[in-house]
Amino acid sequence: MPDPAELVPELKELSGWLYRATGNRSVPRTTIGLVQLRAGQIVGSTYLTALQSGLLRKAGESDRRIDAVATWHSAPYFTDAERAALALVEAVLTPNPHGERVPDALYAEAARHYDPKALATLTIAIGQVNFFVPLALIGKPVPGVAPADQWT
Repeated sequence: MPDPAELVPELKELSGWLYRATGNRSVPRTTIGLVQLRAGQIVGSTYLTALQSGLLRKAGESDRRIDAVATWHSAPYFTDAERAALALVEAVLTPNPHGERVPDALYAEAARHYDPKALATLTIAIGQVNFFVPLALIGKPVPGVAPADQWT
């Protein structure tokens, strides 16, 4: 696949705006990274998973917490607020054959930890990573390789 940012230059601008929207400091950048890492794991994207893991490491996050994101339910390394955020991304990305994906109880739990602006930001962060899922799954970029060296 050719480099989508070269084909559609507006993608760079859109990406920048999404990054700025989620970087408004209402939700810790680490929490956003954990949520986006979990999203990459759920959708089965090596690129998104490696990207978010690398960004978290660069920000000083411990390997123990990064490695435990896939099993956060039973891992003791996450705050209640992070758990609510991880539950939210799982609910959004995992079909629920028995009802709503985001039940009122889950929303209420997330709202206990995040004020309205933070909850909106967290929602945008989930949407941000999901915006790039098709590019990651269809384009199959290689983690750690510069875009100019991998897009055909």
